[in-house]
Amino acid sequence: MVSGFIAVFKRDFRRYIRFKDQLFTSMLHPILWLALFGLGMAGNFERILGGGSTPAGMISYDYLTFMCPGMIAATILFANLYGGFSVLFDKNWGILREIMASPMPRRDLIIGISLSSVTKSLIQTVIIIVFGIVLGVTFFSGENFGGVLISLIGMVLFVAVFSAAVLCVSLYVAFKTSSPEGYQGVTTVLSMPVFFASNALYPSAGLPPILQEIALINPLTHLSNGLRYFSMGDHFSALGLEFIFSSTEILISFVYLLVFALVTFYFALRAVEKSVIT
Repeated sequence: MVSGFIAVFKRDFRRYIRFKDQLFTSMLHPILWLALFGLGMAGNFERILGGGSTPAGMISYDYLTFMCPGMIAATILFANLYGGFSVLFDKNWGILREIMASPMPRRDLIIGISLSSVTKSLIQTVIIIVFGIVLGVTFFSGENFGGVLISLIGMVLFVAVFSAAVLCVSLYVAFKTSSPEGYQGVTTVLSMPVFFASNALYPSAGLPPILQEIALINPLTHLSNGLRYFSMGDHFSALGLEFIFSSTEILISFVYLLVFALVTFYFALRAVEKSVIT
């Protein structure tokens, strides 16, 4: 029934808009990261990691520009990893019992909330890009209107797939835990290694060997690579290092995230179908 997941989407997104404090903080959070952490650490990172000469014909970016795609990735990670809290609230207050007792297929619950999550993530992405450009981030250098449009479409695809995947993880945790404290504890444990063992805020080349191996299979790394490829190009330098992305590598990263999303959807669906709400 098509209208099932649309109704879930509308309900979840309307709740997001109506809770003004949640709406305000969700938009303020990435701005503060960029303004405080980005500007504060830009000079330090460039001084520590070096700013060697840039080879002829290669675009050089500062740390703030390098960090901005990673900041988008990190914001989407944390926002969606805690996105299942609304389902936990509905479950504990008996609202979810009424929803799951309806004729609507239970998969529509996941699809509807995932669509709402993707919409929120895209809004946050736009906010970060616009505010980043105001602060001096130099995205889409040398691209014409058509190139910028293609790059934006690529970023939308990466953001949509990753946010849906992480949201499914949070839904799985929400159905497997019974208290806000338990939910928060599990999501915090999950978020820290994914965030720090990635190249979101710094090049993975500077990580210890074991963390470099983890970064290679970290979904957040693949999202960051995709966002940097579309916003900064396939060959550039930053922090004294050279970065090269091929279209094949980016396609592999997208397929990796797509498989990750399908796997997490499967486990979230199993958790929903097996749950008994009393």
